[in-house]
Amino acid sequence: MDAHIRKVYVPMTETGFYILLCLQEEAHGYGIVQRVEALTRGEIRLSPGTMYGSLSKMEKDGLIQFLREEEKRKIYRITSLGRQVLELEQKRIDRLYRNMMEVQGNEIHKDGV
Repeated sequence: MDAHIRKVYVPMTETGFYILLCLQEEAHGYGIVQRVEALTRGEIRLSPGTMYGSLSKMEKDGLIQFLREEEKRKIYRITSLGRQVLELEQKRIDRLYRNMMEVQGNEIHKDGV
């Protein structure tokens, strides 16, 4: 993974994270929008401009690939580079969560609770 990819995608935006997460299966932009909204129970709603701009950039950078067009919708899937980036982000999120739990655990013990 080259320095450009690391600089642009690590850490990831929520938009980028959810796009790569969803594209572990073939999908089109509107399908991703719907899946993200369902996964986040409506907390995150990707606008068309954000979605299609991100898809275009991620395709250009090699994180996703265009597979085919169905009924005027472009179908994409994550690439091996995209999986590497998603895995790095997962490790980062896991570390953040672990650190938070450690700090909160220490605070609870300090307070005697």
